[in-house]
Amino acid sequence: MIFEPKKDTVIRIKCSIKLISLIMSLKLRRLKTKGFVPEKMKHTYKISGMTCNGCKSHVQEKFEEHQDIQEVAIDLDSGKAEVTFKKHVPIEELKQLFKGSNYMIHAEDEEVEAKEKPIAEEGAKYYCPMQCEGDKMYDEPGDCPVCGMALVPEAKTTSTGGKFTCPMHPEVVKDKMGSCPKCGMDLVPLETNESAEEKQYKALLNKFWWALGFTLPIFLIAMSDMLKSNPLYTVMDQIYWNWVQFGLSIPVVFYATWMFFKRAYNSIRMWNLNMFTLIGIGSGAAWLFSVGALLFPSVFPEDFKTASGNVHVYFEAATVILTLVLLGQLLEAKAHSKTNNAVKELLKLAPNEAIRIKDGQEEKIAIDDIQVGDLLRVKPGDKIPVDGKIQEGESSIDESMITGEPIPVDKSEGDEVTSGTINGNQSFVMKAEKVGSDTLLSQIIHMVNDASRSRAPIQKLADKISSYFVPIVILVSVITFIIWYLFGPTPQLVFAFVNAIAVLIIACPCALGLATPMSIMVGVGKGAQEGVLIKNAESLEKMNKVDVLIIDKTGTVTEGKPSVEEIIAVSDYNEETLAQWAASANSQSEHPLASATVEFADRQDVKLKDVTDFNAITGKGVAAKIDNKVILVGNEKLMKSKSVEVSAEVTERANKVKSQGKTVPYIAIDGSIVGLIVISDAIKTTSKKAIQELRDRGVEVIMMTGDNEHTAKAVAEAIDLDQFEADCLPEDKLNKVKALQEAGKIVAMAGDGINDAPALALANVGISMGTGTDVAIESSEITLVKGDLHGIVKARVLSHKVMQNIKQNLFFALGYNTIGIPIAAGLLYPVFDLLLSPMIAALAMSFSSVSVIANALRLRTQDISK
Repeated sequence: MIFEPKKDTVIRIKCSIKLISLIMSLKLRRLKTKGFVPEKMKHTYKISGMTCNGCKSHVQEKFEEHQDIQEVAIDLDSGKAEVTFKKHVPIEELKQLFKGSNYMIHAEDEEVEAKEKPIAEEGAKYYCPMQCEGDKMYDEPGDCPVCGMALVPEAKTTSTGGKFTCPMHPEVVKDKMGSCPKCGMDLVPLETNESAEEKQYKALLNKFWWALGFTLPIFLIAMSDMLKSNPLYTVMDQIYWNWVQFGLSIPVVFYATWMFFKRAYNSIRMWNLNMFTLIGIGSGAAWLFSVGALLFPSVFPEDFKTASGNVHVYFEAATVILTLVLLGQLLEAKAHSKTNNAVKELLKLAPNEAIRIKDGQEEKIAIDDIQVGDLLRVKPGDKIPVDGKIQEGESSIDESMITGEPIPVDKSEGDEVTSGTINGNQSFVMKAEKVGSDTLLSQIIHMVNDASRSRAPIQKLADKISSYFVPIVILVSVITFIIWYLFGPTPQLVFAFVNAIAVLIIACPCALGLATPMSIMVGVGKGAQEGVLIKNAESLEKMNKVDVLIIDKTGTVTEGKPSVEEIIAVSDYNEETLAQWAASANSQSEHPLASATVEFADRQDVKLKDVTDFNAITGKGVAAKIDNKVILVGNEKLMKSKSVEVSAEVTERANKVKSQGKTVPYIAIDGSIVGLIVISDAIKTTSKKAIQELRDRGVEVIMMTGDNEHTAKAVAEAIDLDQFEADCLPEDKLNKVKALQEAGKIVAMAGDGINDAPALALANVGISMGTGTDVAIESSEITLVKGDLHGIVKARVLSHKVMQNIKQNLFFALGYNTIGIPIAAGLLYPVFDLLLSPMIAALAMSFSSVSVIANALRLRTQDISK
């Protein structure tokens, strides 16, 4: 039996609940007015100054310092913190928690006054070149909060029309295309302003010249001490030259390289110890020691004074180290200014303007003004502005910058055309179907950009060592100071300070900083002599570990341009005569196949005949009259349209050649087939041997090409290659690289076309042919100048030798420090009464640098050809 309460009982219960709720609400209000219960236990605040997970942790710690805060949830992306309190805490009290830090707390609805920021490109995003936090992007320029490196802007992925100006009146600047209001001339695109990366490079270059200008005389003054009779001392005493060095060092320390000390300070404050930590501490300690020695020489022991009674100063060590580091940053900025050149070159493929047909009239418009459905006129030689379909006319389109294939494709009404490709010698009207970021060219640009940022950086061996070396050195220096202060002889404070400084000076990362770049510098020079251009140390380190190599066909395995292999006679005419007639007929055509025929005749020293009634028939071939004979050179469509019969025997012979992946135009004279032209993209003579050598070294080789199955198979068989894929689009190559990397493979990609650029950028090592496009070269880390696949073998050998050399250099760089640091700390003093002065520490540091340089120079004599 189910109990069912009466209706009036239910009403009574509901009324009782409402009454109890009302009473409790009134009691809570009374308690709130007396301060027993907070008005709101949870508040949301805005936090400014957070840029990374390290910042998030520091903000979290700041909140946890307050005893009345129960829980904190911080969202880094929105910059907000949701705080749960035990009792109400005024915001003014919370602001005191963050006083003196780089973070500020604001009420959620409070307007935050923006601080002065570095000049940024409009709409630009920035990322750390070392990718310390993966693919994290920043809205503003500055330094990476983790490693201290300068952030670099991400390349834009779309071309913009920008501003337009008059060539005759540059003061006229308009947002859109049109005519000049003064002279009526068409406006032209205005050159864009300098990018943020270019401005950064110029700023660093200016600081470098200042640093070099002041450091050089300091270095000369200091080195003059090595002369037996120092001529400078005839001018004035050493103490005054020390003051000169001090004065000259001020612009270097406080202007040209002050950013290094700021980065060192931030690295310590955020406890992200890095290269700049050692640079700041080492060079800063040397400079401060020198200032102290100059101002208070009497407090230093006699052991640290020169014959003239002055304490030896180290202004030259501090300034030289800082200037060399600045040079490294300058070269780094120069390299980053070229990082996005691949995207810039791609953007150049798209024209700035187009011709739109509206109401039967043609008008020039900016590419940004093109709308889907617009009819556009594309004239001979013009670049196609957007993706679409041909509405009227026909032409031959050069798509090599997209597909990588050299032979133009014939297009007619209804066929698709792609932005960035180049029209042949006929005009046509197209309908815009994809514009802006939706075009294939923009998609390729986007893939190159994403692939460039998605590649995880190598944790450099020197950085790994530094991650342990920096805190250890700092700890040893502090311990040295404490021990000498507590147990050292009188004056304890001076001995403690001097020995702690000696530890820092001998640990200065000069040799450690030279270890990798010196080997890379010499290795890159050696590679250049062998026709292998290396762009960065990362590619060298990875090249020796590559186990899969993906190669393009056209321009990589093959020469990259059509050439005539032979002319087959199927009549009484001989090969030389057919070459003469075919080349003469093609001499007035601009088609690449026609050019190949003319080049073949030229190699055979065949003299061309005069041509009349020449006619280029799009998609078919050419027709002409020579010696009153009608000459036809073209495909089966041409022969059929001219009622020329192709016998079964000739067709069979042509198909047999086509099955090898070759193009076979026919030659007809006065209505009869007389010969065949065999055109192919010749395989480079070194390709087969190079691929075999790579396989012998354990590298799996896969050929991927945009060409058809027949051609791909024929080429693969010719070079004894089992693995190949045909009809590949740019994304197919990109996806193949991704799949192999996900399977744990280290992948190298070799190619020469724009279609290879995304895969080249994503691959662990991108290798381009020097004979290829600029985009492919800019997207890769290694360029083979001669376009010779054997260069990949050389690059692999060079990689092994350079990495071996780097490890040796690191041993030299750290060996002296490992021995010198304990001595500098005073380890030998209790037994031998021997201290390592900062001067000897600097000498040991210099000697380690000399050893590193000498060892790196050995790479010049290494044989990398086998």
